[in-house]
Amino acid sequence: MIPSYLGRLLLLSSASFFLVQLIAGALIALIAPTAVRRTGTMRPQRAAGFLLTLRLLPAAFSALVVVALCVPSYLRFEPRVAEEEVGLACLAAAIFGAVLCAAAISRTLGALIRCSFYIRQCGGRESCVNGERVWIVKQSAGLALAGILNPRLLISEAAIRELSRDQLSVALRHENAHRASRDNLKRLLMLLAPSIFPGSRLLEQAWTKCAEWSADDQATAGDANQSAILAEALIRVARLQMGTRMPPLVASLVEADEDLSRRVDRLLEAAPVREPKIPPAPIALLGLAALILYVSINPSSLRVVHTLLERLLD
Repeated sequence: MIPSYLGRLLLLSSASFFLVQLIAGALIALIAPTAVRRTGTMRPQRAAGFLLTLRLLPAAFSALVVVALCVPSYLRFEPRVAEEEVGLACLAAAIFGAVLCAAAISRTLGALIRCSFYIRQCGGRESCVNGERVWIVKQSAGLALAGILNPRLLISEAAIRELSRDQLSVALRHENAHRASRDNLKRLLMLLAPSIFPGSRLLEQAWTKCAEWSADDQATAGDANQSAILAEALIRVARLQMGTRMPPLVASLVEADEDLSRRVDRLLEAAPVREPKIPPAPIALLGLAALILYVSINPSSLRVVHTLLERLLD
């Protein structure tokens, strides 16, 4: 098989993305259990950011390598008149890379469609509850934040009847905390990031738990009385939902598969939060990005990258 100049670039980009994703994903999957355990020493908000970084790192790093290294080195050093055959190994890696990206895009589009359908199905009427703009619905149960760019705060009529004014107020603050931290957008990014190893699922589950705990902390602001009120609200909403699973891009007050008893105990215990022992992830990411940027503008480094691409092509 002798593809065109552009065809070789596409094949090499897809193959490189897959191979880097494979290596980076394997490393993250290897450290995922330890990383999840270490987040027990961190504040929930910081832990959620750390876990999100680990979950997105393989896909982000792979894309950065392709965009900043592979493509520039190919365009700079690859002769346009060269007619090279593509080896089976390169072709197989390129196919796997394309399938991996297609599956992630399909998963993301499916989640967006389900979320949009869920919002339309709920319908409801716009209202104001405790000074908050909300949609009161019949089809849904409990409270939920649905959508990405302009998320809607949905409250079921049953929840309004079941919750007291104080419980409803703290529950609304919880959902507003999800809105402020753009947790639905983060869910979308995790869906969009391809994954190969099961460690990514472990990170997603741990992130969901930490995101809920972080929203709880922001809603109660460390007040023991507010924590007790939120704990009771969680129990009442859980009874209303009875294990109902929301679409992926809908942040419910109570998730169907979460350990509700542990969450309630945490609110009632009001234990002091320990400081994190893990350095902030953005520092490591900035260092990695700076290193890749330096390599991308260094001609000798790009020459090495192009040599590696030539070997991959064979």
